[in-house]
Formats: sequence, C-alpha cells, structure tokens
Amino acid sequence: MKIRAGFHLGYECERPTPMLLVLNIHPSRRADLLTEQTLSFDRPIEAWGYIDGFGNACSRIVAPAGLTTITTEFEIYDGGLPDPIPQNAFQHEIKDLPDDVLVYLLGSRYCDTDLLADFAWKRFSSTPLGWPRVRTILDFAHNHIKFDYKKADPLRTASGGYTDRVGVCRDFAHLAITLCRCMNVPARYCTGYLGDIGVPKDPNPMDFSAWFEVYLGGHWHTVDARHNTPRIGRILMATGRDATDVALTTAFGSAKLSRFEVKTEEAPGT
Repeated sequence: MKIRAGFHLGYECERPTPMLLVLNIHPSRRADLLTEQTLSFDRPIEAWGYIDGFGNACSRIVAPAGLTTITTEFEIYDGGLPDPIPQNAFQHEIKDLPDDVLVYLLGSRYCDTDLLADFAWKRFSSTPLGWPRVRTILDFAHNHIKFDYKKADPLRTASGGYTDRVGVCRDFAHLAITLCRCMNVPARYCTGYLGDIGVPKDPNPMDFSAWFEVYLGGHWHTVDARHNTPRIGRILMATGRDATDVALTTAFGSAKLSRFEVKTEEAPGT
C-alpha cells in the first residue's frame, strides 16, 4: 500500500523567534519512503537538524517576523495490515528491564502517576500481568473519556482527563500511559499521521494523531486508547514521555498558529 501524506502549517511571529520543530517522520520509517520527506519554508530560512534524546528527527529554525508557512508532502510504503495484537506478550520484572526503558515507568509533565497510582492499584491489581492488563487499561481509558474536539485543553494532564472525562486523542493516550506506568508497564507517547484507511471517513478536518506504545516481551507494541482497535496506516513521527517531548513546534517567543492543514490518505491505485 502507498500512502500520501503531508501538511501546511502557518505561524505568525511578532519578531524573529527561535523554534524547535518535530515535524519529520521518525527515523525508523525513513526506509519506507517512496519520495523524499523534507521540510520546506515559504521564506528564506536556515534550518538545521538533530536527533533528540528520544531518537526523534528534529529541526531548529529562527522564524522571521511575519507569517511563515512550513510544508511537507511525501509518499510512503505501508504493509496495509492492522496493528498487530501482542496476545502472548509478557510483562517484565522491573529488574529485568533495559536501562533506557526505565524512564517510561516514571511520572512526567502530563503523566502524573503520583495522583493516579492508588486508583490504578485498586482498579487493575487483580488483572493478569502482561497483555491482559494492558488490554483492561485500554478498555477503561477508551470508555472513561468522551472524545470532543471542542474540549481540547493543552494543559490537561492524565489526572485531569480522568476527572474531566472528556478530551482528544492525547488525553486518551496520557491517561492510559499513566495507568500502565502505575502498574509497572513501561509506556511511551507517540505522535504521527493516521488516516481513515479501512474505516469510515471522519467528517472532521484531518489532524495529527496521538497513540502510545507499551514495552512487553522485549519489544515496543503499538496501542491506541482512543480508537481501541487495530488501525491501518500509522506513520510515526516521534516518541517521548508525553506530549511535551513530541510537540510539533516549540517556540521561544510569540508564534501564533494561523494555518493548519494535514493530509494522509491511501494513494489511488494501490
């Protein structure tokens, strides 16, 4: 399967503003590219790339005063299969986890494990270890939060999502990630493209999507508390502890988002 994806993002700056961009696809997917995936700017801007501490391909720029539009368009190969379900994946003892995985058991900016740990142990301690426990947490988060674009709140934490019971894909992810960490299952936040492939078309405007991964049986496995069903055609952009680490843009000054268009769809004839 061939997927065509990309975006047009516009930022209005009052003065020259340094920005960090996490807008490239993840290095793990670059081998699947059928065309180049590069960032383009509608004004002369110097951009330089780097790999952050989580392995994401990032860029640094200084956006000039006024409106700057950032774009990318590309085609990528996808196997066309739904996310695999790790039915028999086991849960590691903490002492057996790789050193670099341990950070995904800790609380973070949006995953406030200290506020949800007591609830998590009361609710999930009787579930079987490994995938059955993760499955139960996914079901809980999926049913506990109502999806509503109008109720998006960039300051809402996992405990806030638990209390408010409403939010967008990042809120589903933050709540489920936090509950997994409380139950000693490493979990990391993911962001990327997810089109309406193999499912009814969503009438809302296309957006980037948030899901997460759990570490079971020596591997990271894709899971999604919002949709709570395997999906086709995910294109990973970045992973991190929570939404802070994978923010599309981080501006060190005023930068107003004035244009936001995302596209991801199966290319015709594939």
